[in-house]
Amino acid sequence: MNAPRTSTLEDAPAPVRTKLAAAWASFMFFYIYVDYLHLYKPGIVDDILAGIVFEFDISQTFAVSALALVGIPALMILLSTILPARASRITNLVVASLYVPVSVFNLAGGSWLYFYGLGVVVEVAIIVLILRFAWAWPRSATAVDHHPVRTAAARSPVLPSA
Repeated sequence: MNAPRTSTLEDAPAPVRTKLAAAWASFMFFYIYVDYLHLYKPGIVDDILAGIVFEFDISQTFAVSALALVGIPALMILLSTILPARASRITNLVVASLYVPVSVFNLAGGSWLYFYGLGVVVEVAIIVLILRFAWAWPRSATAVDHHPVRTAAARSPVLPSA
């Protein structure tokens, strides 16, 4: 008649590449929203209209730098999924490590510490997850030897010496 229903949900582990891509997407969205919501801080729009962001003059160099700071996490979503495992692991470890000081820089200036503090805490927490996922990247059970001489020698039968 009716098959018994199970109440346990399937909880298959996500591949490390998926975890990394999702973490970079989360980081990127949060990073962008901190910048966006920053516009609601009194005086910020006036400064932007006057050609200043934080203490920097708005210029093409500033715009390219800002675009790169947002573009790199966006690119990491893709790179985490398409690079070979070793390259992806190293790239994630290096880039995530470099984004810790970038995120902490938002505390410069000293005002709105709850807002920027929350931003830094969440961004750094996501970066720590990225570092953890990349550092603990699972290893395969069998190592593949790509050296042709050693590989051929391992496959050849051992002949008794005469």
